[in-house]
Amino acid sequence: MSNSFPDWHGTTIIGVRKGNEVVIAGDGQVSLGQTVIKGTARKVRRLSPGGYEVVAGFAGSTADAFALLERLEAKLEATPGQLQRASVELAKDWRTDKYLQKLEAMLIVTDGAELYVITGAGDVLEPEYGIAAIGSGGNYAMAAARAMIDSDKSAEEIARRAMEIAAQICVYTNGNLTVERIAK
Repeated sequence: MSNSFPDWHGTTIIGVRKGNEVVIAGDGQVSLGQTVIKGTARKVRRLSPGGYEVVAGFAGSTADAFALLERLEAKLEATPGQLQRASVELAKDWRTDKYLQKLEAMLIVTDGAELYVITGAGDVLEPEYGIAAIGSGGNYAMAAARAMIDSDKSAEEIARRAMEIAAQICVYTNGNLTVERIAK
């Protein structure tokens, strides 16, 4: 069955861990086919279930991502202070629940100590080099961040510059950033 609506595209989310800080940055562009629908979307959120602070960035369908963020918050409330366990439980549900299996999104999450990419394939991935990236410009941002990770730049400086580079290459990524920093 084919869908007659054009695909929603666009997003670049990057997470950079350096020293005792983690930064998640995301662009603001939402595109429908070849048209930019919105340039100021907020795809990086700070969650505080039970006072436990987590930052999450999402790529994919916005409604699907919000459904996943709500589920993640519930998992974090059930397992306070245990981001890895909450992430694994979310990934298991996502893979086995018939409703959740249809969701099209990916998440990058951090509590300042741990950094994970969560996918609908049941993956909870801890990235190498302290850099995670998702979305249409994710590979560009990741390559740029990898080139800077050994420099004197802070995690935030690396994330911002990597997003700037991705926005110059990926037509589905813009320079309107949301940046959230968390340290442990």
